[in-house]
Amino acid sequence: AAVVMASLTPPNFSWVEPKKLAGMALPRMPAHYQFLLDNGIKHLVTLCERKPPYHDSCPGLTLHHIKIDDFCPPSMDQIKRFLAIVEEANAKGEGVAVHCLLGHGRTGTMLACYLVKKRKITGVDAIAEIRSIRRGSIETYEQEKAVVQF
Repeated sequence: AAVVMASLTPPNFSWVEPKKLAGMALPRMPAHYQFLLDNGIKHLVTLCERKPPYHDSCPGLTLHHIKIDDFCPPSMDQIKRFLAIVEEANAKGEGVAVHCLLGHGRTGTMLACYLVKKRKITGVDAIAEIRSIRRGSIETYEQEKAVVQF
């Protein structure tokens, strides 16, 4: 018989674009990864210094590691790499989730850059939108600046 894995919503999880891109905090148990797979998310982008616990518990999930120090803005290359991952996954009908530790600063910054590119809106509007979907997003002026400059 097939083992049914428990599925549990990851902390601070929310869709920015349903089935395409979601933000979340650090996943801490296998059930969090199972939830992603159950929801069509095949790619997890980790923005923390180290990989999340149990990240190898769900073979169907591909982990992409883009290291950004806490409270720091991503580099232009890191932003482009992130957007390329999302684009390639979405083109195959696969969803992407992105996380840092709490899902605020680094995650919010990347999500806002995605909106700038996808919807052709300004960085300021993108930041406002991410903050309305995800409270506490984009914590520092440097992070705001990264989005606006992008």
